[in-house]
Amino acid sequence: MAGFLLHQGATVLCSHAGQAMPTAPNPRVLVSGQPTALLSIPWIVAGCPLVPPPLPPCVSAQWILGTLRVTSNGQPLVVQSGEAVSIPNGTPLLPVVMQMRVSAM
Repeated sequence: MAGFLLHQGATVLCSHAGQAMPTAPNPRVLVSGQPTALLSIPWIVAGCPLVPPPLPPCVSAQWILGTLRVTSNGQPLVVQSGEAVSIPNGTPLLPVVMQMRVSAM
């Protein structure tokens, strides 16, 4: 899936406006001077305002679709057009602000 690479400083929100960030950035590939994110690394969500009921707030997330052709250390990278699922309620992550110089497929 083609799109701009997401990096450590990108603004990524859960569907309820909680801030998401990678737990372990990838220092092998830098964009705009900041490390990128690998598809296999979980993301943590902070400040999700969703209060039970009906669903618990977003705590973490996992990207399930990223680059197909470009890899780092043999693993796909996270792109803005990829798909992520938050845990425990299954809502998507929404990339809002990211670098716009490097795209990958």
